[in-house]
Amino acid sequence: MSLKERIGTVGLGLMGSSIATCILAAGHEVTSLVKDESEAEPARKRILGYLTELHDEGMLKESPETVAGRITITTNIAELVGHEVVIESITEDVEAKKAVYNALETVLSNTAIIGSNTSAIPVSVLQAGLWHPERLLGIHWAEPAHITRFMEVVCGKDSDLKYAQRIVQLAESWGKEPSLLRKDIRGFITNRIMYAMLREAFNLVENGYATVEDVDRSLRNDLGYWITLAGPFRFMDLTGIPAYLTVMKDLFPDLDNRPTTPEMMEQLVAAGAKGVSNAHGFYPYTPESAEAWEKAFIDFSYDIRKLAEKYAQK
Repeated sequence: MSLKERIGTVGLGLMGSSIATCILAAGHEVTSLVKDESEAEPARKRILGYLTELHDEGMLKESPETVAGRITITTNIAELVGHEVVIESITEDVEAKKAVYNALETVLSNTAIIGSNTSAIPVSVLQAGLWHPERLLGIHWAEPAHITRFMEVVCGKDSDLKYAQRIVQLAESWGKEPSLLRKDIRGFITNRIMYAMLREAFNLVENGYATVEDVDRSLRNDLGYWITLAGPFRFMDLTGIPAYLTVMKDLFPDLDNRPTTPEMMEQLVAAGAKGVSNAHGFYPYTPESAEAWEKAFIDFSYDIRKLAEKYAQK
């Protein structure tokens, strides 16, 4: 494989490692900046494991060891000199992210693109105070980043659209099906829609209309059957638009629109619940069942990607 341009990343936690894996698998060399040298070896093992998964699933033709050999992990930001794309994936903290961008601007060219893997912070907030805010973009990945086709490329108020279009083209070469947000809005596309759904889900459970299990079952067996193929607007096209207007007029006034967080959620988090990662969530878990669900999530992610590619949008 002829190598493509070298891409820079910042942060090699779970998500950062997954992002680096995606870019490596697409044929790039990668330079990854970390805070401490102790992070390097665990990240290498994690990335090699992800690449091995991709190889076993038939999504990587080269040997995982060969591909993993294309990453350079460093604590020296000067090693990012000459990179034209650098993607940051650190904690969701505005000041921490800004500190990274300020440092990057001292070593990158004025036209190098800086991407932030933020899921909620407005890009315009992250751009404030930069020497060249026009080249900062939100690049929102889904987990696991090396498997899913999702990506949102987000412009802030100062972003130059040409940089966003460049990332869209790159993302397509990485096997993504990116969406472009031309205007900045908190939460972007999927988070805004997902959290509106979550608010109504909690409303149904907390007011005794249905259990957690019943809500999950209904969505899995309705929404879960069509949304990978169609998305909401295509689905309305497929199933008849006028009926949706009728239901909207009747249902919209009755939907939950509270501005506060659900009490049920507050209580769970206060009790230490993190989900399958600590076997404490909305459902009861043993350590073994939590591990089984984590594996099922990865297996399903591969299967659903293959199904989505069979019905690829044109």
